[in-house]
Amino acid sequence: MAISSGKLSVLVGKDFACLRIAGRANFTCSPDFKTLLHGLAQKGYRRFIIDLSECVLMDSTFLGVLSGFGLKMNSANGTPAGAGVELLNANARVAELLENLGAARLFKMSTGALELPGEVQATTPEPANPSCEEITRICLEAHQTLMAMNPDNAARFKDVTRFLAEDLKNLEKSS
Repeated sequence: MAISSGKLSVLVGKDFACLRIAGRANFTCSPDFKTLLHGLAQKGYRRFIIDLSECVLMDSTFLGVLSGFGLKMNSANGTPAGAGVELLNANARVAELLENLGAARLFKMSTGALELPGEVQATTPEPANPSCEEITRICLEAHQTLMAMNPDNAARFKDVTRFLAEDLKNLEKSS
């Protein structure tokens, strides 16, 4: 059975980027999401809206990637938590997950219509085409981020991180 992945779409304006995630935000779209976020930040975008109105669920890898970016943006901008990244219209399931894992504090959580400042244009994200090794590395880093950000997450993810670290070591040996 193939695991369906979320679809990413992007609107950009002056210093502003809006990313919409439709479907399942999971480990299969996490490399593209991470590449896209960091690429936009490197181009100078400082305000991000992540539109979750069509996101049906979010797995821990995707949440770890999102949280890592939230941490980076908050420390890079020297702004209060949530000032640089806004999560728009998270459903109850996703909002509860964000809260339970201690990630909600990293973001401005909002609901309502998407309000775009000024002129925006749609862009097409380039697929990252990650190797199995890169996917494993991103999954491991995402779970380590969740554990570092909230000590309560250590018990939840210690077995997952141990497995991913062993898997990554094996993949690195074979490459």
